[in-house]
Amino acid sequence: MRAAGRVRATGAALALTLLAVAGCGGGSDEGDGKVTLEFLSLAWQAESVEANKALVEEWNAANPDVRVRYVQGSWDNIHDHLLTSFEGGEAPDIIHNDASDLTDFANGGYLADLTGLLPRELRDDIPEAAWSTTEYDGGDGPGIYGVPFLQEPRVLVVNAELLERSGARVPTPDEPWSWAEFEAASAAMTEDTDGDGDTDTYGVAWSLKEPVTQTVNLALSTGGEVFTREDGKNVIRYDAADSSVAELINRQVHEDGTAAASSLGMSGSDTLPGFYDGRYAMLPLNFSFRQQVAQQAPDGFDWTVLPMPSGGPEHGLAQGVVPQTLSVAEDSDHQQAAADFIAFLTQPEHQVDLALGDWMLPTSQRALAEPALDTEEYGWRTGARIADELRPSPVLGVRGYPEWKDKIATPALQEYYSGGIDLDTLREKLTDDGQRILDRYQR
Repeated sequence: MRAAGRVRATGAALALTLLAVAGCGGGSDEGDGKVTLEFLSLAWQAESVEANKALVEEWNAANPDVRVRYVQGSWDNIHDHLLTSFEGGEAPDIIHNDASDLTDFANGGYLADLTGLLPRELRDDIPEAAWSTTEYDGGDGPGIYGVPFLQEPRVLVVNAELLERSGARVPTPDEPWSWAEFEAASAAMTEDTDGDGDTDTYGVAWSLKEPVTQTVNLALSTGGEVFTREDGKNVIRYDAADSSVAELINRQVHEDGTAAASSLGMSGSDTLPGFYDGRYAMLPLNFSFRQQVAQQAPDGFDWTVLPMPSGGPEHGLAQGVVPQTLSVAEDSDHQQAAADFIAFLTQPEHQVDLALGDWMLPTSQRALAEPALDTEEYGWRTGARIADELRPSPVLGVRGYPEWKDKIATPALQEYYSGGIDLDTLREKLTDDGQRILDRYQR
């Protein structure tokens, strides 16, 4: 287990441009010209909380006139909490969230446009693909409503012993498996070790308790989109390219017997005990799950991290991601000061600390090149090598997506993966029924 990233001292305070008016948002004026900003953080893992608090302390030591107060939040209720805070005029100045939650808040006028508040160095260090996840028409024209700073792709966490025994080629980011090779490798790792006719080891366990996000995001690997724009409106399509990975999963479960049907109702964490016991050879999981494996795997258990398969050279290792973001409340009277703190928090060396704490990838290109992330240990190098191929999730910016996900896509995909409905019925539910929901948000 590695030590948490060391937080670096800066020594000198950053130059700030402050709006010298009384605070009516989360921040406050102290009456002596000093300002206190509220930073709502959703960090929850111990190492991540430690890294965030250390950076707040470092900022406060260097900027005594503009102090930041750390406020612990929770992912469980963040949308409702923020909505209540915005409507009551009590929103924190600096808001940690993810890009999927910015759409309605930006359109509702609750978030500040950061376009003119961020340093050019920060803008240049984060790729345009990441910035596009936080760019919306907030009502006064296009703007940037958050700084994307952490992201996590889906990877394959693999039992190294079973992989070697199968004889399958070991893929790399430069030479990944095709989806056909992945199917073949899954079959090679599926075993009836005692010859009783029952499968003892499945090649893969797809954890699909929450099936929508990974189904949509992995569709990009085969050229799918699911959500497209036509005549300025969001339109749902679920054609062959969109459904290719979903069909593969269905085939592995119901035809090939290489994927465990029992895992379809599981979360990622639920599949880990079976992985340690040799019941599952491969787990498609979010990048941060490596922390649980590193901490929980039995002594001597050999595991590795591989990139997800590719749909072909024209698609590379594309998959959709939803970055974590840092935003400023529109009601904050100290927007520039809040943006300066965000710029400090997302400096490359600080992004490394935050990424190590959360076991995720930074968006900063300079941070990705840091030696702490350029290591084979725990698959960090695999993640860093595929970062350039990550794309904004197709769900971003789609108004009505949460309702479509909850009411249509989740039950429809669960039925399809369990064998309850066929592909044509799935397509009809996702597109026809789903489009009616989206249309209500676009009138």
